[in-house]
Amino acid sequence: MAVERSEKRKLRQNRVRRKAVGNDQRPRLSVFRSLHHIYVQVISDQSGRTLAAASTETAGVREGLKSKRNLAAAKAVGKAIAERCLQSGISTVVFDRNGFLYHGRVKALADAAREAGLKF
Repeated sequence: MAVERSEKRKLRQNRVRRKAVGNDQRPRLSVFRSLHHIYVQVISDQSGRTLAAASTETAGVREGLKSKRNLAAAKAVGKAIAERCLQSGISTVVFDRNGFLYHGRVKALADAAREAGLKF
């Protein structure tokens, strides 16, 4: 019996989530990539709160984008989340790729966040 594509992602997601746990000092940066958009949240698993969030649908990011589904959009979201984290006093995070493979838009987002001053 073949394992569905979404089930494989769930298995990878659980494997990554066992290792990537965020606390108040070093929260978890979680990425979700859909066909049309990319979303990122900074989450403290210790207190169960979302500390910062950005996406291609966020007002500050959306205006400067030609397309919401390419590498440039992912880089813009990575830069936006890094700026919001640094304003909130968060400088170090644990990267959670959420079961997605680390290439393409996920990698572009992570690289842009690092360039903007966020440490993984």
